[in-house]
Amino acid sequence: MGIVFHQSLRNTLTTYLGFALGAMSALFLFTRFMSAEYYGLVSYILSTATIMMPLMAFGVQNTMVKFYSNFRTKNSVNSFLTLMLLLPLAISIPIGLLGALAYDSIAELLSRRNPIVADYVWYIYVTALSMAYFEVFYAWVKIQMLTVFGNFMKEVFHRVGTMLLLFALFLNWISIEEFLIGMVITFMLRALVMMVYAFSVRLPVFRFERLENRSAILKYALLIIVAGSIATMILDIDKFMLNNYIDISKIAYYSVAVYVATVIAVPQRAMHQILHPLTAQFLSQKDKPALRDLYQRSSLTLFVVSGLVFLLIILNIKELYGVLPVEYSDGLFVVLLISLAKLYDNLLGNNNAILFNSDYYRMVLLFGVILAVLAIVLNMLLIPRLGMYGAAIATFMSISVYNSIKIIFVRRKFNMLPFSKATLKVSLLIVVLALAFYFWDFPIDNFYVAKIPLHHLINIALKSIIIVMVYLWLVFKLKLSEDINDQVGRWINRG
Repeated sequence: MGIVFHQSLRNTLTTYLGFALGAMSALFLFTRFMSAEYYGLVSYILSTATIMMPLMAFGVQNTMVKFYSNFRTKNSVNSFLTLMLLLPLAISIPIGLLGALAYDSIAELLSRRNPIVADYVWYIYVTALSMAYFEVFYAWVKIQMLTVFGNFMKEVFHRVGTMLLLFALFLNWISIEEFLIGMVITFMLRALVMMVYAFSVRLPVFRFERLENRSAILKYALLIIVAGSIATMILDIDKFMLNNYIDISKIAYYSVAVYVATVIAVPQRAMHQILHPLTAQFLSQKDKPALRDLYQRSSLTLFVVSGLVFLLIILNIKELYGVLPVEYSDGLFVVLLISLAKLYDNLLGNNNAILFNSDYYRMVLLFGVILAVLAIVLNMLLIPRLGMYGAAIATFMSISVYNSIKIIFVRRKFNMLPFSKATLKVSLLIVVLALAFYFWDFPIDNFYVAKIPLHHLINIALKSIIIVMVYLWLVFKLKLSEDINDQVGRWINRG
């Protein structure tokens, strides 16, 4: 776990930097510099592009990681990497041509409830293609066990670009139309920079020799397209479907709530960058003891870290919504449900990496189909009745069922569970601290600076400091995580 913890720590810090910048934009800049209608439009464009991304990438980002270590000769490696670079074009070009020919029909279909969407459909395609090739180039460096720069580009680059565009919009340097174009260009630049870095790590040598296992590679890629699309879809299908039932401005309110809760996913996203290739290596070597150890350690470490983030969110959420415009305050219930779903995600550890890189990867497709059907049906039933609350309930139920199925399957096929006695102890710690701090706040008088209610921010800061100190002290003293205690011990010795 040494390399995992070291790179994961860097990735976690980078990812939280990105999320901090994103939070500033999502919670303060978008809500004040842009109307809710256009904020909802931005959320819809990015969510729909995210849903399309796995399809456009042709599953290459996972296929490259799974099969790269199988090739030993220079020619076979170069032929494999050539295939990986070109494969996304096999589907993205036909989709682009189809979209150009049927643009009016597609635009009409997507804009029935909210006409504003019609003029921006092509933004979705370009953004999705940029996202797809970014993931391809990111996978290119992952297989070299290099993840830190790619994670910086994935989490920080486009958020900095968005912040600059928002300030330019506020200062009237650009129009809202130019902002939207600039947002698309930002994702294009991100893919281009990642390509330059990836090729500096390993320059491609284009070879077109037939690969012995080409059939297996293509079958895996096709299955991953579906499985990856479904796994991504569950994160954004709610915002996509909300566009068909409610005013687009309310998608902005929902997006803010989801963004707050999604902060819990940062540890998992950061650790996944190195867990994925390491899991593939253990599976390839049939090293089951190392795989089991990685499964439980990753689950516990992620649960400890994400548990702290979960506490910081739910114990400060009322104060946080006091800072936002009043119309956004309806998202409190959404934050709670999505936060619980994300906490469950972290508890799975490297479960996804095991499934995607094992011989049972086809089962991911079956699980994904179940998830997709469940998510779509629940959204169709609940959104018309409960609006964005219905979308949150549908997402929570879908993720809970999906994660439970994956845990049970890995238990049956590999005789492994991610849980340990320490998992129960961490759960009890989270519950106790949640009950201890939920109803307690600092009695700070209300005061404002430039119409910003700073008393809420001060309360959040003071309360968060105390929660972090108490939580980390208890985790260390109770020795809940060997990896965290070892790392803390090293920091103390260095000091």
